[in-house]
Amino acid sequence: MTGGLKDGETDEEFLHSPFIRKQGNIYKPNNKDMDNDSMSGMKTMQDVHTKEIDLVNRDPKHINDDVVKVDFEDVIAEPAGTYSFDGVWKASFTTFTVTKYWCYRLLTALVGIPLALVWGIFFAILSFIHIWAVVPCVKSYLIEIHCVSRVYSICVHTFCDPLFEAMGKCFSSIHISTTKGV
Repeated sequence: MTGGLKDGETDEEFLHSPFIRKQGNIYKPNNKDMDNDSMSGMKTMQDVHTKEIDLVNRDPKHINDDVVKVDFEDVIAEPAGTYSFDGVWKASFTTFTVTKYWCYRLLTALVGIPLALVWGIFFAILSFIHIWAVVPCVKSYLIEIHCVSRVYSICVHTFCDPLFEAMGKCFSSIHISTTKGV
């Protein structure tokens, strides 16, 4: 359902309106020019399964701010009076930075997509279990415990309330006074 209405067709023949994104596609987030001719006259619906990818700010919720910001200065430092040659220091900095950059890129290229698949499956299973098992069990427990709580409440009010009320009346005439010894 990506095209427009064909000749002789009406909106009622479609069960759902075709998904049309507001801006471009996920691979070209700034591509706002879409085929407006094919979209004219059609009802639009947001596609919740695809959203714009921010290629500049890749951690918008700042979940890795204090974890993986490791620069050369955070790992290797020479105290005053113990300096290596300037060329060695510059080469070490460049080697560290470039190695970290390219190793990360290589690892993400090789392992990133399979891990994304694994984590996607994991969170899908977690969501499924939460929606179809945990929440119904908790709701069932709350319904069943409500019945038990009524019986418990009746028992407490029937047996414990008179007992504690009588004990309170017995001990209410006791007065304790303290005196300070010299």
